[in-house]
Amino acid sequence: MKFQMTATHPYAGWMAAGQVPPPAEPQWLSPDEDETWRALHLVISTLPGALGDQLRLAVDLSFLEYYVMAVLSEQAGRAMRMSQLAVLASSELSRLSHLTIRLEKRGLVRREPDPEDGRFTRAILTAEGLALVVKAAPGHVEQVRRLVFDVLDEAEQHALKRALTKILPKLIGNC
Repeated sequence: MKFQMTATHPYAGWMAAGQVPPPAEPQWLSPDEDETWRALHLVISTLPGALGDQLRLAVDLSFLEYYVMAVLSEQAGRAMRMSQLAVLASSELSRLSHLTIRLEKRGLVRREPDPEDGRFTRAILTAEGLALVVKAAPGHVEQVRRLVFDVLDEAEQHALKRALTKILPKLIGNC
């Protein structure tokens, strides 16, 4: 296949000479943006561990295990397709499958074919799982409050919410 060069193609001269155009220089972060990015990255990477430490001590659950069970507790019939749950938990389906097998062995979750489409599997929170979520929730919320909300005043909380709700659609659009 031969490349059709036009005068309007931005790299027409480079392509005609058989060369690769130089990469565009990125717009580097300002020192303030870099500091903000590094702080955000640290929060994103350390918060789940800090929340998980509390949950492990209180109810022997990881943060992701608790999060999956909490999401299921809020669903009609306490059930959801594994593929949808993986998206909400920001987890690969195979990782979520391993997690649900562990929870299933503890009697906290069960899996079954989706009655609407047997090609899918649903995770269902058991009564024992719901009881554990209810038991874990107060300590978890207390830890979230201590680590996130108690260090922010009301204006900072609202600013954080506004910023995150602007960022989130960019992330969800890439899923």
